[in-house]
Amino acid sequence: MPDPEIVALRAQIAARTRATEIPQMRRDYDARGLGFGLPADVVVEPVLANGVKAEWTSTPGADASKAILFLHGGGYVIGSLDSHRHLVAECGRTAGTRTLAIDYRMAPEHPFPAAVEDTVAAYRYLLSSGIAAHDIAIAGDSAGGGLVVGGMLAIRDAGLPLPGCAWCMSPWVDMEANGRSFDDRAETDPTVQRATIRFMAESYLAGADLRSPTAAPIYGALRGLPPMLIQVGACETLLDDSLMLARAAGIADVPVDLQIWPEMIHVWHTYHTVLQAGKRAIAAGGAFVKSHL
Repeated sequence: MPDPEIVALRAQIAARTRATEIPQMRRDYDARGLGFGLPADVVVEPVLANGVKAEWTSTPGADASKAILFLHGGGYVIGSLDSHRHLVAECGRTAGTRTLAIDYRMAPEHPFPAAVEDTVAAYRYLLSSGIAAHDIAIAGDSAGGGLVVGGMLAIRDAGLPLPGCAWCMSPWVDMEANGRSFDDRAETDPTVQRATIRFMAESYLAGADLRSPTAAPIYGALRGLPPMLIQVGACETLLDDSLMLARAAGIADVPVDLQIWPEMIHVWHTYHTVLQAGKRAIAAGGAFVKSHL
């Protein structure tokens, strides 16, 4: 029997008015995120992480010696601390850690590799604050999920120790949108289509190689990366991105936990306040982080 919560949510998302100009897209995305609210026990602390605008979130009992570095989604074009704060806080709660979310620079104003550079800068900030690399998890959704892996490649290239684990939610890792799921999942995905992905890739890369490993990490040398959790919905057009990432990581002998969630849509975790499957997915991610830090 279909999950009535996701059925209702899919209809709600499909009925949205969709802006086509980036400034309005950003405002709409942030407003939806803020609309979820924040539990009263969440503490938010704005910081500068080596010059990158960021904020700590924590809940009672969070272990200050461990941290999740969170990278928000939005195709490198939209998204912010406001759009993801409710998700970030819940990820930290389930993992029992504090979470540092960063407001990395976005395209088209700041194209690739600005987001990667900001990720490395924020990771250096965590290390310099006294948190050991093996006590850091890097997590992100959609574009942020791809940035998790691309960021780790850049972290390794910078000669820094790698984090303890990585958590990718509906990651976008193929700038060319080659996956067959863009065709066979087109009617089941109410949020992401191939044309959107190609527009965002063009805005982000601004002429750079579509297969640059830190942008499209399925083309990177993944051997030696830490254990990785990949969560993706069965109804997503980006389903094949997760399959390709899991294959590339597996071939490179990276421990991979690939979870394909029946009926779920792109980054269903975002809707955890109204979707029990979102809560369960975040709980599974938090348990994964706990087991590796």
